[in-house]
Amino acid sequence: MMNLGFDTIGNATVICYDRGPILATDPWVQGSAYFGSWTHSHVIPEEQMTAILASQFIWFSHGHPDHLNPESVSLFRDHQILLPDHYGARIATDLRSNGYKVSILPDKQWVPLSPRIKVLCIADYNQDAILLININGRLVVNLNDASDHGWSNYVKGIIKGYPKSFLLALCNYGSADMINMFNEQGERIPRKGVKDVPLGVAMALATKTFGTSYALPFSSFHKYQRTDSIWVNEYTSSPSDYAIGFQSDTSELLPAFIRYRCDDDNYSELNPVETVLQQFAPEYFGDNWTDQLEQNDVSEVNDYFHSISHLERYLDFIRIRSGGKDHIIEFTKRRFNRGITFEAPRHSLMAAVQYKVFDDLLIGNFMKTTLHGKWPKTSLYPHFSPYVAKYADNGGVKSKKELDEYFSEYRRRTGMMNHFRHLVINQSEHIFRSYVPRESPLFDATRKMYWYLKGASGSTALSRQEYQMHRRK
Repeated sequence: MMNLGFDTIGNATVICYDRGPILATDPWVQGSAYFGSWTHSHVIPEEQMTAILASQFIWFSHGHPDHLNPESVSLFRDHQILLPDHYGARIATDLRSNGYKVSILPDKQWVPLSPRIKVLCIADYNQDAILLININGRLVVNLNDASDHGWSNYVKGIIKGYPKSFLLALCNYGSADMINMFNEQGERIPRKGVKDVPLGVAMALATKTFGTSYALPFSSFHKYQRTDSIWVNEYTSSPSDYAIGFQSDTSELLPAFIRYRCDDDNYSELNPVETVLQQFAPEYFGDNWTDQLEQNDVSEVNDYFHSISHLERYLDFIRIRSGGKDHIIEFTKRRFNRGITFEAPRHSLMAAVQYKVFDDLLIGNFMKTTLHGKWPKTSLYPHFSPYVAKYADNGGVKSKKELDEYFSEYRRRTGMMNHFRHLVINQSEHIFRSYVPRESPLFDATRKMYWYLKGASGSTALSRQEYQMHRRK
């Protein structure tokens, strides 16, 4: 057992040691995720599994099942659970009602866990969270799935105070998001250009942006195993992908799975065994594509979507298709132009509605999604996914008044200027995507200009020709 330091293993797990295992983050250690769609890409070694189970504290960043996994969480019933201060406290309430010991970490406050380990947590309005871990004066920056929602300047300021810092962040080709999009002719929309920028370029840019000494690939290691989603494995990443294109004068790329010692600053690779992929039919997980919705199901689905007020202001309809039968949820009688069709098996669809985990259905990538009318051609952002999956399902806010209170609280936490700066950047991107199709020459030219301006054409990246040579090697 390591004396002082950390291991990275699994999909998004950091194990921190101070004369024994103190903390494990987001331990998805058994079972599948997203209605059986995801499995582990690598086997967790016995030593790390033992350390996870022996850790005094378990931190869960957010409710996605590759982080807070329903089949894994029961292993931690006797542990001290640490959670971000998410608005609505859904996870805390659910765990406490089932007998778990839960502590909520206050935003932006250092909390000691052992003589040489302390943590600082930040929750954001996307119902994600990050964890900064100080281990004997080294800083682990665990961003997991989170992107900047107004907290980046604060975090950069903290990183500057540490001579050694490690960035752990999701970086992949989109396989951890909803990409199973179809056009109105029933054809899957191809994902053009998503692999044009090597993952190493993105990782180098991230370390440049945050100013960390090191980067580790993280929160990106899963495989698809359902026969109706296994096609997405084309867009999953392997640990070796991250070396392609990584060039930096200020930071170093470390392997994805390591043991880092914070007493002598040496590390060793863990080299976990890659999972042997098995394919499972959807029926194995209770899904039969021929099952139709029952009348009570239709009422539940209708109530679920009608309870979220933003949808009525933006959509004309949502069409639910199960077992080849359509059910229309109408938001207006005056026009019928802009809408969404979701085609999904009854079992997982109703579980997503009843347990308020619609994001799990989207990220599982077996549900077929078609956008109608004026939308960004391949995205449910910004008017569906966050309002349904983030604010309503996880935050518990559905009305305009509740949303106003929700964002007011996060503005207070982040600070008005940081929040405003983030919104300007975020809204500009959404507006651009709304009017410029991804497959258009303008979109491609703008994407290349973005990477150029962010430094991807300089010391942090390979040229396209160099990248192609790397791929051939």
